[in-house]
Amino acid sequence: MLQKLTIKNYAIIDHLEVDFSGNLNVITGETGAGKSIVLGALSLILGERADPGMLLDKGSKCVIEGVFKVRKSQVAAFFHEHELDMEDLLIIRREISAAGKSRAFVNDTPVNLGQLTELSQYLVDLHQQFDTLELEKSDFQREVMDALVNQPAVMQQYQQQYQRYAQIQRQLKQLQDQRDNANKELDYNKFLLDELSDASFAPNEIEDLDAELKVLSHAEEIRNTLSRVYFQLNEDEQPILQQLKQIQSSVQALASYHKEAPAVAQRLQSVYVDLQDISSEIGHMNDQVQFDGARIEQVNERVSLGYKLLKKHGVQNTAELLVIQEKLTQSVEGVLNLDEKLAGLEAEIATLQAALQKLAETITAARLKVAEPFEKKVNALLAQVGMPNARLKAAITQGALNPYGQDIIEFLFDANKSGQFAPIRKVASGGELSRLMLCIKSLVARSVALPTLIFDEIDTGISGEAARQVSFIMEDMARGHQIICITHQPQIAGKADAHYFVFKDARDGKITTNVRLLTREERINKIAQMLSGEKPTAAALENARELVK
Repeated sequence: MLQKLTIKNYAIIDHLEVDFSGNLNVITGETGAGKSIVLGALSLILGERADPGMLLDKGSKCVIEGVFKVRKSQVAAFFHEHELDMEDLLIIRREISAAGKSRAFVNDTPVNLGQLTELSQYLVDLHQQFDTLELEKSDFQREVMDALVNQPAVMQQYQQQYQRYAQIQRQLKQLQDQRDNANKELDYNKFLLDELSDASFAPNEIEDLDAELKVLSHAEEIRNTLSRVYFQLNEDEQPILQQLKQIQSSVQALASYHKEAPAVAQRLQSVYVDLQDISSEIGHMNDQVQFDGARIEQVNERVSLGYKLLKKHGVQNTAELLVIQEKLTQSVEGVLNLDEKLAGLEAEIATLQAALQKLAETITAARLKVAEPFEKKVNALLAQVGMPNARLKAAITQGALNPYGQDIIEFLFDANKSGQFAPIRKVASGGELSRLMLCIKSLVARSVALPTLIFDEIDTGISGEAARQVSFIMEDMARGHQIICITHQPQIAGKADAHYFVFKDARDGKITTNVRLLTREERINKIAQMLSGEKPTAAALENARELVK
């Protein structure tokens, strides 16, 4: 329930505070006084987008604040999901700067517009879920029937299973597409894989073979060079090793004459030992290098195959080629396993579809059960509000499984008892839609958790007895809901628990909108003016007294 609405610096409202009754609140005033502006401000704290052009004072920010009294159970799930603090009162504030920046708060915690819109669905019906344009839409018509059925557990079970069903269908479609695409490439991938598998390269093999081939191809040159070096080190007329040994001995002989001679002699000894090791290694290398024509041909063939495959797959080394081989293996094996996965998904879809079909039939039966009583009640109310010849029919036909069952629900309308029913959007006028919406809303309201319902001139185009009957409907709805209604009908204004008068006020050279809660005598006078004009007659005043509760 909306307890209090505060508006600062919005449109032609400077500063306004309205404390609402928990039952029927009526807002009246002259055309252009700003009645709908009040509701426009309210819509901002319910998630509507802000227009900085609506600021009265362009140098100050606009602030809209609503104080709601709610059952904690009603909004507990929302507060838990978004990690917000629960309080006894729910305070929603919206601030819009002159630069157009908008901020929203729930109990002083910042929230985004999406969260604000979601929260508003638990609080207020502001001609969003149940307005006359929505009346023409199939989703709304289904929502009306389901509100009357009032089996949320069954619908929740169905929707959870349908979500899984839709998810598996998407997976099946993806796998089918994957299989179709993979089958086009399977033969080629198998050819590539067989080629690599037949080659059967070991890690780093191409690089190692390439190095071996270079040695084999230059074996004679390598042996000649190594033999010459070995000869110079060990077997020449004056071998280098022998000369170095003599040099080391000569320096060592100077040890008793020069203090640095021993260190130099030691270093020469180390060089001699290293050179001996080098000589030995050169000899070993020379023994290993042998010209082998057959091995050259074998290695050359293997290296050529390796470089051909490297070029073919656009890679640089054996490691990258082996990565490609692994990917091809996985791809080919994946395609071969797809049929098994597809069969599993198809079986799961069949099981889910059978379960969904049973639940959908249960939902259909429940909708059919409430359809006829719903039609009778709406048609009785239509007669009550001045449309005695109008008839509504809730047509329920079978369709494919969807997130809400298998039914196609459409409200058909006959305005003149002609027996010719047609979709509402094709035959109902604006005034007829307004009254039809009121009748439907009055029936559905008891089944909807929304505590506050707002009507913005839904009584347009009616008068006299029809307006009187609409007032009875409003009064009845207000017994279980907070109703906020902008109206021009004195009959409806007379049923108000709280009557607010919107007026323009000229102060300091500017015109602003204000709202005042009327006393009983003020109400009588305003309703009398609605009946007979600015200067009400005695008869109008008497009539107004009869209308006021």
